[in-house]
Amino acid sequence: MRLDSLSTKAFTARQLVECGMLAPTRPDRLARTVLALKDWGPTFAGGYAVAAIRYPDVTALIDELGELTFAAVHRRTNALAHAWSEAGIGAGDTVAILARNHRGFVEAVVACSKLGADALLMNTAFSGPQVSEVCERERACAIVHDDEFADVAADAATGRRQFVAWTAPDARAVPGVPTLEALIDAGDPAEVVAPAAKGAIVILTSGTTGTPKGAYRKEPRTLDPAAALLSKIPLRARERTLIAAPLFHSWGLAHLALGLGLSATIVLLRRFDPERTLHAIDEHGANALIVAPVMLQRILQQGPRVVRKHDTGSLRVIAASGSALPGELATQVQDAFGDVLYNLYGSTEVAWATIATPADLRASPGTAGRPPRGTVVRLYDATGKEVGPGETGRIFVGNELAFDGYTDGGGKAVIDGLVSSGDVGHFDDDGRLHVDGREDEMIVSGGENVFPREVEDAIALLDGVAEVAAIGVADADFGQRLRAFVVRRDGASVSEREVKQHVKATLARFKVPRDVVFVDELPRTATGKVLKRELAER
Repeated sequence: MRLDSLSTKAFTARQLVECGMLAPTRPDRLARTVLALKDWGPTFAGGYAVAAIRYPDVTALIDELGELTFAAVHRRTNALAHAWSEAGIGAGDTVAILARNHRGFVEAVVACSKLGADALLMNTAFSGPQVSEVCERERACAIVHDDEFADVAADAATGRRQFVAWTAPDARAVPGVPTLEALIDAGDPAEVVAPAAKGAIVILTSGTTGTPKGAYRKEPRTLDPAAALLSKIPLRARERTLIAAPLFHSWGLAHLALGLGLSATIVLLRRFDPERTLHAIDEHGANALIVAPVMLQRILQQGPRVVRKHDTGSLRVIAASGSALPGELATQVQDAFGDVLYNLYGSTEVAWATIATPADLRASPGTAGRPPRGTVVRLYDATGKEVGPGETGRIFVGNELAFDGYTDGGGKAVIDGLVSSGDVGHFDDDGRLHVDGREDEMIVSGGENVFPREVEDAIALLDGVAEVAAIGVADADFGQRLRAFVVRRDGASVSEREVKQHVKATLARFKVPRDVVFVDELPRTATGKVLKRELAER
């Protein structure tokens, strides 16, 4: 084994011991744990098998239906896997999952893992035609959906096996369609034989500029990526993590996997609500909160009185990702909750690229941070030449979790074995990455290059502005011009003239938006990314 490999394994072991993932256990449980890991590896199936051996009576999951222990989740997913197997679902098949954050989503993903089937994670904001298109394109043999999505999933379910995931007491039954709960109740909870080939997770891109694509990602081969992330974001074993970010998104799913590895208790709410989230932190003593930046914005908009009404002192980590984190928002969050905010920059295709710690965000609030161990980030110009500090370039990333290509056979640009994130950015003198914007969003106005992200960040600092998005539109004289869409804070009266004067005083003259449009809200994906294609149609 090479010295760098030995060093990585030593680093991984040290991090896993420090976070409590590797801890002393009874000899009999240790032997069973080793056998389970040999069969399943670091997969969702292996995670629950191991946790059920080591901590059978510890609470694994809390949702609106109550609590489940690790042993209970393991038995229930065994039963579901056996029931699905009897229904003809097996290794190599694809199961589409259209569900919110609750036990049904988790158990469907774990059952797929136990069968060696691929789990296709569907965005809960999809329309019926989108669900049908994706199921057809990805060759899904079955669809699992919450009761509320029965109409949306109706066409996609034609000719496919269909199951209802959410079984709340007030749920409306879908005639003739079995629920996961019914399958679990009737299924065999005995151990499942591990498949010869591991299943995969198919995550759909956000689709902010077009039709979502399926990104094929195998479950990790080693614990090295988990150790790298834990060296930057100090999650600890057997603590409580509230995942507010959607589980169908790679950010929410990553923390489900990390929480499982840490034998942590995962707290889930089906729908994000700012005050309910604060209440859940208080009620369950959550140590970590996993969010998209827009969720933090919504929480702070409740006002200091509402925030202080709930005890959030248990929080050691607020981890944000999924969309850009404005620098002003980072400062406001840390002022409200303490220096516990971590910002991860990445994408569906590259997993993560950099992580900003609380210290990074205090020193440079708009930064995306630095790459964790095992991740390489380089910036290249249009000719493929690497650029230096302070120079803007296309962001390319390499790590163990980078995707294996799109399910339609396509891929992203690759240079020196590194995959494009689709963004451009620059490194500052301290080695921190700053994301300037999407590569395809740069506009050329009067011969000058303008990235909307920089203008958005400037406008966001103006008193009275709640949210802002900027796009390029056609211009007869300049080729393109910048148009800003601004959401005012409640009661604010900020004007177009004030917005333009503020940008002019902050940035170069050619970066001042020619148009300022005031709107009630910005169209967003479920993970908080602004749907700029919808703004372009206005």
